[in-house]
Amino acid sequence: MRISELSARSGVAIPTIKYYLREGLLPQGRQTAATRAEYDESHLRRLRLIRSLLEVGRLPVASIKKVVEAVEDESLPVHQMLGTAHYALSPAVEPESGEDWRLARDQVDRLIADLGWNVTPQAPTRDELAQTLVRMRQLGLSIDLAPYAEVAQKLVSEIDMDKIPFHGPRDAAVEALVLGTVLYGRAFDALRRMAQESESARRLSE
Repeated sequence: MRISELSARSGVAIPTIKYYLREGLLPQGRQTAATRAEYDESHLRRLRLIRSLLEVGRLPVASIKKVVEAVEDESLPVHQMLGTAHYALSPAVEPESGEDWRLARDQVDRLIADLGWNVTPQAPTRDELAQTLVRMRQLGLSIDLAPYAEVAQKLVSEIDMDKIPFHGPRDAAVEALVLGTVLYGRAFDALRRMAQESESARRLSE
């Protein structure tokens, strides 16, 4: 297909496609003339991935480049490729100093070990959760993450992972991970708040 058809089918404007080509986010098409190239379904998949990273994941172009590089590196195992996308989705957390931070980070590390989860030491989610625990302690909230971890494990093992086409195109797997993590995460949070409202009404009406 020509770039005009690629634009029409993907919903991405031609100047934007040309920008992605210049930045190396989108592979070059098959050159058919000096100023003309042909594109195929792989370019459509890549555009869907870029849009999901940009519009849903809210990632900057520099982070998208890292994810795209991982997708294109066929020597990189799928697990590590997906990890690159996961880490890119995590908010930047600056480790804090002081006893509160050390205690929170130790608690996170113990929780992961007790659950038997295989999470790398450099995973940004460790610091993200530690920062949340610090704030919870500062606000005097009780901390019991075990029920939440149980729900998270059930969701991931029985629902989330089944949505990812591990043995299909690599960019399709990353796209499914990003969309599932971000959008289903938002949906779950909204459902949780609605369930809280409903339970509050039930308890207080009694």
